[in-house]
Amino acid sequence: MSSHNMTEVLVGGAVLAAALAFGVYASQATGLSRGTGGYELAASFRSLEGVTVGTDVRLAGVKIGTVTGVDLNPESYRADTRFTVIEGIQIPDDSAAVISSEGLLGGNFLEIMPGGSAFYFEPGDVIDDTQGAVSLISLLVKFVAGDGSGE
Repeated sequence: MSSHNMTEVLVGGAVLAAALAFGVYASQATGLSRGTGGYELAASFRSLEGVTVGTDVRLAGVKIGTVTGVDLNPESYRADTRFTVIEGIQIPDDSAAVISSEGLLGGNFLEIMPGGSAFYFEPGDVIDDTQGAVSLISLLVKFVAGDGSGE
């Protein structure tokens, strides 16, 4: 009887360890862990379609951060967005923030288009030059209906 109970305890411990390991992996893979460090920037967009908390922030196609907050500004009706950038990545203060698409069927991400300034954003700064998401449906409707140029 004793060896049967010991087997149950060992199997239960192994299952618990596997579940804990999976939980740690899942939180790191989805960007839920806060221990990555970095600094926060903000931007305001006309349309944030397809971008939510946890969405990648990329520069030259490389992930440099994560969107950490999205709120609707009730006065301007724009999407106020907060995101973190990995410590050590300096972004010129004339850079633009653009909502880009991974392709026709892919998701959207926040892309930083670097400027040429010799000065850099400080933690908490706001990127003023933004471009919101482009709706593929509205582009298709314009294409099918014609643009009214008569050609």
